[in-house]
Amino acid sequence: MSSTLRDRTLALAGIAQAAALVKQVARTGAADEAAFATSLYSIFQTQPDATAAVYAGVDRLAPGLRLLAKQLGTENQARDIEIAKYMIGVMTLERQLAKRPQVLTEIAAGIERIRRQAEHYSFTHPIVVSAIAALYAETISVLTPRIIVQGEQGHLSKKEVAEQVRALLLAAIRSTVLWRQCGGSRLQILLSRGKIHQMIEQLLRGQ
Repeated sequence: MSSTLRDRTLALAGIAQAAALVKQVARTGAADEAAFATSLYSIFQTQPDATAAVYAGVDRLAPGLRLLAKQLGTENQARDIEIAKYMIGVMTLERQLAKRPQVLTEIAAGIERIRRQAEHYSFTHPIVVSAIAALYAETISVLTPRIIVQGEQGHLSKKEVAEQVRALLLAAIRSTVLWRQCGGSRLQILLSRGKIHQMIEQLLRGQ
């Protein structure tokens, strides 16, 4: 896996896109179908030829790229604090996972098991989403600090909504793993904010 600024920006946009979907699902009970499919698709791309292939192309990450630009903006009102908390939360959990190879092995085995279901149905089929959510609950949910998802209780109390949230959190962590593999770090975000902005603009222009 290459480790260019382009690769890191794409992976970071993948985290942002999944985090935004967590908020959307928790607060409205539904998610943008195309963005949701992209996030879940990324979970199963364990041996990609390129970073963009994890998301089936740069264009599928356009919502995440636009959101990332706002999150890195200089105007405080442009940032979404709730989404930022989810992004920081999955980055923290990813660091915990890196110290637990046995858990990583369990997750990898679980993804391969669910892959067969995804190929039979689809990445967004309720059966597949439920299986991904169960894998998250069995492995990552036991780690600390846990991610506390805010939203409308009427939606969060529904089984299918709770499962979508967990599946999206696993997708966010998958993108975080990819981001680390590409050389990403939280300090780097602070020091390279301007360069990341420029790369986002290039990617959105199709360059």
